[in-house]
This record gives sequence, structure tokens and C-alpha cells, in this order.
Amino acid sequence: MSKKLLLGIIVILIITNIASLTFWNSEEQPSGSEEDEGGPAINTKEPVATIGEDEITYENWMSSLRSNHGEKQLKTLIDHRVVNQMANDKGIEIDEKVIDREVSMLTAMQGVMTEEEYDKAQEGWREDIRYRYQLEMLLTEGTEIPEGDLQSHYQTYGNQYNVTPSMQLSHIVVEDEETANKVKEELDSGASFDMLAQEYSIDEETRDNGGYMGYIFTTSQFFPNGYKEKVAEMDEHSYGNPFAVGNNYAIVYLHKSLPAIDFTYDEMKPYVKSELAMHELDQTLTADPLWDELDIEWVYGE
Repeated sequence: MSKKLLLGIIVILIITNIASLTFWNSEEQPSGSEEDEGGPAINTKEPVATIGEDEITYENWMSSLRSNHGEKQLKTLIDHRVVNQMANDKGIEIDEKVIDREVSMLTAMQGVMTEEEYDKAQEGWREDIRYRYQLEMLLTEGTEIPEGDLQSHYQTYGNQYNVTPSMQLSHIVVEDEETANKVKEELDSGASFDMLAQEYSIDEETRDNGGYMGYIFTTSQFFPNGYKEKVAEMDEHSYGNPFAVGNNYAIVYLHKSLPAIDFTYDEMKPYVKSELAMHELDQTLTADPLWDELDIEWVYGE
């Protein structure tokens, strides 16, 4: 399944879950049309699908959503509101640098993403990361961890909190300058980089995957010689001019560049403390214990 198709399915599921919550307390089928932002207009009086002469009504659809996803989705929304409200009341803020670190790690786990896909994914990631750290701090509030234990943990694992700079690259390697210039002209005319890689590249390890090399640490011995200097001059989501690589020529595409992110002990101390406290309390990362501290009523009971 392609990433675009998978992303489309996820978007549709999100839209339908939101729709189920919007009409949660309706006792009779709504009339007229509804339109989700970025989604199709829905006439609630008409079937949402037909299979031959068989019809699936809007009411069938909403009932199924409520039965299969409603409680879980509503609880997730409540959990996030609970944590957000309590964190605001207690002044618990998460350093954007810490969130940047987590976003960088998540980004490095992805394949090729367009700039639009990355921006959309990053927005959700940042919200989830902030929620997780705030939840940890709320659950471990009041738990004391000796300073010596914090320093010892950081001295042992401190480097793991840092992010090593890396670049997400694709390349097309050809035998001579003439072929390289021909490929560059086709790229300039709008040809697909990955299709040209499959057609022209002599690098057997990446050719069948459109020249994709993945994320490579800039400090790694596996970062190709001569590439770093050329890529440093490029913008993300762009390719450069052909250049000599040994006896061959290469054209490199820079998908994404992830900078270094380094932390001091003082910067990471609050997060190390909540991490160790979660372990000491043997606490599951759930907002359930926080519900008792707020006045919460919902359709599934107290």
C-alpha cells in the first residue's frame, strides 16, 4: 500500500470519527447537508453508499461509528482536555527544543514525505509529544528522585537525548558527464527523479528504489565522499547539479535535513526526573488517575 493511499485512509478515518462526535446526541436523523473541512459535502437525507440496490444510510454509518469507535475516540478527546487543563493550571510547559528532538526522531523513521505531508504530520506529532510529557509530569508530581540518581542517569545515558545531524538523500549515479547532463535536463523538464534513477542509475543498491538512500548521519563513515559539501549548498526538496564521484557522476536529491540538537543536564533534568519517577512508581502512561481530580461527565457514565 502506498504512503499516499495510507495517508488518505487515515484522513478519512479522522473525518468520520469527528462526524460521529458532532452528531452524538441527536435523537433523530439530521436534515440537510454537512460538509467537513477538506472533505466532501454529505447529504444526510441520502445514502452514503450504494451497493447495487442495497443502501447504507447516514444513520447506519453514524450508528456503526458510535458502536465501534465512539467511546475510545471520546475518551481520547477527554484525556487530552484533562491533561491540557491541569497542565495549564499547574504551569507545566514543555520546552520546544525537547519537542523538536522528538519530532526529529519521528521524522527519521519515515520514508520520503512531501513538504505538505511533513507539515501536516509534524502538527499532530507536536501535539501528541506535548501531551505525553505533560501527562508524565502530572502523574509523577510530588515524587522525589535524589539528585545523585538524576546525575548518574544523565552521565550514563545523556548522549541518547541528543540528536545527531542527518540528511535524507536520493541519488542517481551514471558513468559519464554526458549522461549526467542528459538526466539533469530531463529533471529540469519535470521528469520524476525516482523514475530517472530506475532508468539511468548504475547504483544497484538504490536504483530499484528510485535512488533512495534513506537518512544518513553526516558524521557516519557511510556518508558518501564528496556528497556532504554539495548537499550543504542545497535546499530541502531539491536536486543539485551533476558532480564527479570517482570515475562516475552523481546527481543528489535532498529530501530532508535534520540538524544537531544537543542538551545540557539542566535542560533535560525535569524530563529525566519524570522518566525515572514513572519507572519507580511502575506507572502506566494513562490519564485515568487524573479524571478523579476534575468534574467530568460523559455519555458513558462517571
